[in-house]
Formats: sequence, structure tokens, C-alpha cells
Amino acid sequence: MADARARIADYFNAQSDEIVFVTNATTGLSRAVRSLTLKPGDEILTTDHEYGAVNRLLDFVAERTGARIVRSHVRLLYQGDDRFVDDLFADATANTRAFVISHITSPSSLIFPVRRVCQRARARGVLTIIDGAHAPGQLPVDLSAIGADMYSGNFHKWLCAPKGSGFLHVRPEHHAIIDPLVISHGVYDGSGFVERNEWHGTRDIAAFLAAPAAIDFQREHNWRAIRAECHRLALQAQTRLCVQHQLPPFSENQFAQMVTVPLPPCDVDLLRKRLYDDYRIEAPVLKFANQCNIRISVQAYNRAAEIDRLIDAFAELLG
Repeated sequence: MADARARIADYFNAQSDEIVFVTNATTGLSRAVRSLTLKPGDEILTTDHEYGAVNRLLDFVAERTGARIVRSHVRLLYQGDDRFVDDLFADATANTRAFVISHITSPSSLIFPVRRVCQRARARGVLTIIDGAHAPGQLPVDLSAIGADMYSGNFHKWLCAPKGSGFLHVRPEHHAIIDPLVISHGVYDGSGFVERNEWHGTRDIAAFLAAPAAIDFQREHNWRAIRAECHRLALQAQTRLCVQHQLPPFSENQFAQMVTVPLPPCDVDLLRKRLYDDYRIEAPVLKFANQCNIRISVQAYNRAAEIDRLIDAFAELLG
């Protein structure tokens, strides 16, 4: 575990005693947010583009502490990083205790300028907690440069590691406030952040130990070029679908290998089922921002012909 953690830390430009393995980003974020000391009147500032489980986590914490969740509206079409940061901080107040935002959002696939948010929040003395579920493997992630107080991400999405492998990174000055998920042998007087939070008793650690192999695999196969080709296909899919349905995109190019594309009014559950049953295409078709959308994910194994198949399917299903 120590060797694997050291490899992970090197990959993220961090120190190995600042990182612990978790089964997924949801677990890491839950540990981070629930460790905050909040009281009635305190505020957590987030956006209206966050993952559903994180929204439930924030509401759960607010209900039990009396804190208030402020969800900053992100404009669509995305107006650029400057506007995003200005809009976000315009919703911050003297009561803001933490920012909780995504690196890459789940419902809209947008890349948020988390480094700029963390720098500006630090100047205000406000904590930053970043949901990096979709970032590792899809973007270069330099935790030292980003400067978040806490950052949790997955290895099992875009980094291609086995399911059940993720991480939580916490800056040293906050180690003491992170409560361990399970009280086990690692919790004793003088134990450190890693010991308290990584030893949970008997469990299968194979997925964690495989994460360095996933890093090696991507380095050996020039993953930067593969990511660029995947982005090209995602951009092509967005362009073609937006033209086909005469709808504006969420952003011109503020995404990586995953893009959310607006669709005409439809029954999202039925459309998702038809895509799979009739065309063997599996993708989230969801309602977000008061309209129907599909989230398209392009990985190394996808080809242009599959984008063609998706476009043809929509032509037949939606006209």
C-alpha cells in the first residue's frame, strides 16, 4: 500500500503522506465535507452543476449543522473562466466557510478552473474541496499546482484502473480534522493521517494496488495523444448533434473526453432504453438545465464509426 501510494503521489505531484486510498470519490468527499466544523449561519458555496450524490451530501450536512448551501448558477453557454470565477465569488459572503466544486462536472461535462478558485479562496481564508471524480486520466492533475485543501478523485473511471479505487488528498494543515471512516488499529495516540484513514480492517486492496499499473499503461501508450483524439471525437459528436437538432451547445470547447449535448424535448428514460435495446449504445440520457441531454464519453477503444452510429440512431429516434 505504501509503495502504491508513493507512485500515486508522484503521478499527482503530491506527498505520499497527504494521500489515502478510498473506494471512490463519493467516499472521499463525504469524509472531507463531514469533517468540517459548521454551525447555523455558516455557508458552503457550490454550483448548480454538481454530482447528485454530492448534492445529497451537502444537504445532509446542512440539515444536521444548520449551515446553508449556496448553489451558484453557471451560465450556459459557458461564458469563460473569468466569468465563471467572478460569478462564483459574487455569491460568496462573510459566512462562506468552504467551496465545494467539481474539476469536471458530471451533468454538464464542463471543466471548471479549479486552480484559480483555490487560489482566490485561499486569499480569503476559505477552504476548498474539489470533486475530481472524472479528472484523473482525462486531464493532467497537479495537486500542488491546484492547491485545493482537499481533493478526491477516482482511478477507476478515466485512468482505467479497476472499480473501487480512488483517493483523497488533504493538505497537511487539515489532517487533524479528517475523521476516520472506520475506527481500527490505525487510530491511536500519535497516529498520522494515513494510518488513521487507510487501515479499515480486512478488505480487498487489489484495486488500489493496480492503480500504478494503470498509470504505467497510459504512459507506455502515449495517452496524451489518445486523449487528444478522444476529445476530437467528442467535439465532432457535439457539433454534429447540435447541427442535427439545431440546438446550441453548453460550451464551445470547455470539455475533454466527455461532453454533454442538448437534445430536443423527449422522454429521457425511454430514449435511453431505446438506444441500448435497439442500437446497443449505452450512455446517460438525462434532464439537466431544464432540458434533455445526452452525456457522451469517448475512451481509447471508441472509434469514429461509433459516433456515426450514435448520430444515425438519433436521426431515426428523434428525427
